[in-house]
Amino acid sequence: MERTGTGAGGRRTTGPGRGRGGPGTGPGRGRSGRPTAAGPEHGRDAPPGEVTAAGGRTGPPARRDPRGPGRSPLPAVVRKRLARETQPRYWFAERLLLTLSGQRPVHWMLGHTVGAAYDQLVRLAPGTPLAVTPASGGQVRPVVGRCDEYRPRPGVIEAFARIVSGDRVRALAFRLEHGRDGRWRCSAVELGPQPGVPAVHGAPTA
Repeated sequence: MERTGTGAGGRRTTGPGRGRGGPGTGPGRGRSGRPTAAGPEHGRDAPPGEVTAAGGRTGPPARRDPRGPGRSPLPAVVRKRLARETQPRYWFAERLLLTLSGQRPVHWMLGHTVGAAYDQLVRLAPGTPLAVTPASGGQVRPVVGRCDEYRPRPGVIEAFARIVSGDRVRALAFRLEHGRDGRWRCSAVELGPQPGVPAVHGAPTA
């Protein structure tokens, strides 16, 4: 039931949901029918201190960027990882590590290889030469350490990565070629030797 009466100053007041703007202009909606700053679309999601009691904003709209004003900078390890992902040699080193450690199947690299590289991975991967190793405190997961590159000519990268697993380091060498479609693909893979073990080559020797 609608209630009417006389408010302060002799104004005629109406019940909830009906004001001078007609139906739909109750709390959270202005005269145009659009949500106001006090409505549910702002009051629940806006950061504290952005909406005043009068419904006005005290600052710019809320940002979704985690590196926006007032937020702490990204940790150094995160910045380093993001920077690595933009470099082809690190991108491929991480994926070759996952494949040769048994964490991903060989066919995961099918679209990222060209030439003999896929056959080399097929021969190397079953032995999981970069597998997770047991340790006294649990397991040691191998990680990509430093990865360097040499470009003998445009469109070709000769990369050399150090795979670190606890106190052990193993070399991973691979070649990348830049295709006409603008994508890099791995064209050769070779693993360095373990202590006291001959080098493991992806391609068979003549």
